[in-house]
Amino acid sequence: MLEFNYIALHYIKYFLIILLALTLFSVGFDYMGNSAKLSISANLLLIYLVYKAFFTIDMLLPLALVFGMISTKIFLIRSNALVSFYSLGYSRVDVLRPFVVVSVAFTLLFISLHGWSKFARADEFSNNIRSTSQYLNPTRDLFFAYKGKYVYFEELLPLQEKAIGIRVFSVKNNSLKSILEAKSASYRGDAWQIKKADIINKPDDMTFSSPGIKVNAAKNLEILQGFRPKMLDQVYEGKVNFTIKNAIDAILLLDHQNIDTSTIKGALYKIFVYPFFAPLLIIIIFFFVPMSVRFLNVSLFSFGAILSTLLIWGVLFALIELSTNKTIPSEVGVILPIVLLGLVAVWQWHRHRKPTS
Repeated sequence: MLEFNYIALHYIKYFLIILLALTLFSVGFDYMGNSAKLSISANLLLIYLVYKAFFTIDMLLPLALVFGMISTKIFLIRSNALVSFYSLGYSRVDVLRPFVVVSVAFTLLFISLHGWSKFARADEFSNNIRSTSQYLNPTRDLFFAYKGKYVYFEELLPLQEKAIGIRVFSVKNNSLKSILEAKSASYRGDAWQIKKADIINKPDDMTFSSPGIKVNAAKNLEILQGFRPKMLDQVYEGKVNFTIKNAIDAILLLDHQNIDTSTIKGALYKIFVYPFFAPLLIIIIFFFVPMSVRFLNVSLFSFGAILSTLLIWGVLFALIELSTNKTIPSEVGVILPIVLLGLVAVWQWHRHRKPTS
């Protein structure tokens, strides 16, 4: 237990230092490149920098976990602590265990943060502040199909849970039957509430003898049951920065309408599967490191380990982008590479279960 605590504490220290350094570097570099566009109030500038920090953590936390392991392992080698642990009868797996436990714990925390909308959509919010000086822009001219009807929102305000300029077109047998028009609608409970609306009904037979188009006034209507504003904004704007709740709700809702949900599933895979590349890569790299500085060129090992980590991370990131753009299936772009890394990690783990002699 003493060995576990010793390694875990040093690992957490190096991980936090590296994550902080990467975050400050990325946010500072972004600010220098966009300072001319950020002629905004001090409050908005601070919010912008916080959202950029959230986005950086979202991207680089798995990398910081791997780099933290590399730094900790080099420290253990140079201080001869690693040789001491092996001399006391600890196996390589015993020494590796603190790295795996801590990295998995931070990975689970990382995944749970995506249930928080402001963390999951940090990049979107920061870009909105830079371009329009407000972190959440209204979505305009939103037109979509839902449960056999076609819906048009002139303007959607997700934060206020309100829509302006609503038209709902009802179609039957490829023929327009009626149009519902309303100035505004608000999301209350589990549906969109319309206080006043005009319903235009078209007769089935448009002839000179038909009664003609009828316009009826209606009050207190409900439409789009179960379609929350944030989900509506993300799904039909083609955004991929879903929160966990929004993504699951969207899949459950859209699957019944035979609408392609591959992008949403890919976003969920990115949240739940992709981050585990860090613990798996930690296991793989760990067993390639000799126990003593006599058998190790520290500079060469550090360069090789960091370069390998960046290459694997870059390949995974590219595959995720390809799956997001539907170039390849999400299962191939996200799940398959992690499964392959997992197989290699399990094989390495079982190879070195015996104590080091």
